[in-house]
Amino acid sequence: MARIGVEDSLTDVKEALMEKGHDVVDLHSEDDTEYCDCCVITGLDKNVMGMSDASIAGAVINADGLSTESICQMVTEKLDYEQ
Repeated sequence: MARIGVEDSLTDVKEALMEKGHDVVDLHSEDDTEYCDCCVITGLDKNVMGMSDASIAGAVINADGLSTESICQMVTEKLDYEQ
């Protein structure tokens, strides 16, 4: 399955993605995005983790206002699109 980076505060999203078989990593710094197929962020800070340049080639999903189910669906759609 895919490697998904998820911000710390999105615990429910992490658990749901792990249940689907994804390799989930915590996003603490720019280095954590390395080799991620997709990242899920809270959207609370537009300049995520102090990065000014995008360091991930994969999709970035803003979880602000979305349910866990919606986020998981978006991850699936993004991963399916990239294949």
